[in-house]
Amino acid sequence: MNAQDTINYNRVAAAIDYIKEHFREQPSLDKVAEHVHLSSFHFQRLFSEWAGTSPKKFLQYISAEHAKRMLRERRATLFDTAYETGLSGTGRLHDLFIRIEGMTPAEYKHGGRRLAIHYSFAPTLFGDIIIASTTKGVCYMAFSDDEVQAFEALQRRYPHASFQCKTEPVHQHVLSVFSGEWDRPDQIKLHLCGTDFQIKVWETLLRIPAGRLSTYGDIARRIDSPRASRAVGAAVGSNPVAFLIPCHRVIQSSGVIGGYMWGSTRKTVMIGREAAQHNYE
Repeated sequence: MNAQDTINYNRVAAAIDYIKEHFREQPSLDKVAEHVHLSSFHFQRLFSEWAGTSPKKFLQYISAEHAKRMLRERRATLFDTAYETGLSGTGRLHDLFIRIEGMTPAEYKHGGRRLAIHYSFAPTLFGDIIIASTTKGVCYMAFSDDEVQAFEALQRRYPHASFQCKTEPVHQHVLSVFSGEWDRPDQIKLHLCGTDFQIKVWETLLRIPAGRLSTYGDIARRIDSPRASRAVGAAVGSNPVAFLIPCHRVIQSSGVIGGYMWGSTRKTVMIGREAAQHNYE
């Protein structure tokens, strides 16, 4: 690390400490940049380069973690949680959770009790699947040869939600992705529930192109946690949306295909078919 790298690292570290200490004030980009003696433009670029995320999103992560602790450990009201997190009201708290958690504070506090989930079963090229969605998007998808077991697994993930067996338009869109007839998979919204780290890993998986492969180490480096390969592996293994979040494109650094929640044979077939379709060696 050269002298300039050391200076940059120290500035980013100072900014992170400042945000952690002052998140209740919801400091602006200009305020944090001023603290480390940089222009807002240069600070934004430097922080994003070193921290792997923008200053605004880092502030959101810190705020969301504090709000979750209040809801989970102190059983605080939504109003008190918003106030103690430095947000102007429960509306902003709601927006914060939608961006970071994929669910509202009330849904988080009550373990999904207010979630209404519609699910359906369908055959695909790679086996039968269960698809489940909320009004916000697809929240769960898994391969299963047994519909009863598939539904029981869905219930275990959302123990307090209400369920209805009903095919939604988004379910049909998902099936079109399998058949190659849907050319805008980015328009299929996902409603994910996970830790900040898990969601960051899943977001990175979504950037692996079809026909390409990555390793757990590659993913760890992409999220700026190069020593977190095992944690990345755990997050990949807890992926709640098969195929759409392409955890099947992650293999071991040795080149071994490795395990897959829905079977290593199925993983091998999916990798082979995608490689053939996209003309990659």
